[in-house]
Amino acid sequence: MHAMKNIIRLALKEDIGKKDLTTEAIVPKNAYAKAVIIAKEDGVIAGLSMAEEAFMHLDRNIHFKRKVKDGDFVRKGKIIAEINGKARAILTAERTALNFLQKLSGIATLTRKFVRLAGKVKIRDTRKTTPLIRKSAKYAVKIGGGENHRMDLNEILIKENHIKAAGSVREAIKRARRKSAHIEVEVTNLDELKEALDEKAEVILLDNMDIKNIRKAIKLAKGKAKIEVSGGVNLANIKQIASAKPDYIAVGMLTHSSKALDMSLEIDEVK
Repeated sequence: MHAMKNIIRLALKEDIGKKDLTTEAIVPKNAYAKAVIIAKEDGVIAGLSMAEEAFMHLDRNIHFKRKVKDGDFVRKGKIIAEINGKARAILTAERTALNFLQKLSGIATLTRKFVRLAGKVKIRDTRKTTPLIRKSAKYAVKIGGGENHRMDLNEILIKENHIKAAGSVREAIKRARRKSAHIEVEVTNLDELKEALDEKAEVILLDNMDIKNIRKAIKLAKGKAKIEVSGGVNLANIKQIASAKPDYIAVGMLTHSSKALDMSLEIDEVK
């Protein structure tokens, strides 16, 4: 919670600059307003706490009434929240609140699309996130029905450049075993897969393999290691990949390329 509040504080500082000159010039200091946040398209809501905190940071007496909850699917035109409080605080925090809410709702919406198409195969996120909001982005993935992969570098995941540095998959795994009993390793072909299986890697990531080799790899690894497919996964090919029945499918675009869910804040009354 403290980290979230600090991120929101910095985001508001970035957006406001020295002061919200337009609002201060037009809106009386003691004016109160009633506003609503409205969905402008269909989607899954996530990030209500961050939106609320953006308003509360400027006015602790603001009343933020949620009309839906995180995880709800809403239709275009649905009122997501009602806000009552000092008009200046509402107007000044508007963009920061919406930026977080739209971004996280977009992640949750896209995640749910992938989850539904993948059926029983688990969808996982990656570290391809906007700096400093990783926890929130991964939270949105879970809200959308996905699962979180590692949060940070404090878990072993041997990638292509690590393998190059070590000289081989086999050597990279041997070195990594000195630090962790649980090894995940990325492979790009079946020969590397066999090395990873020989070294008893717990999870093997198939990086940018075609569907033919994905099926072969899953057959070879059955009962020996869990398999995750990654690289180039999209809504057009997710069903085909899922049909090969890997344990996981990693989708980087959940957090790095999801479209923000369109919504707006509208002032209903100022007094």
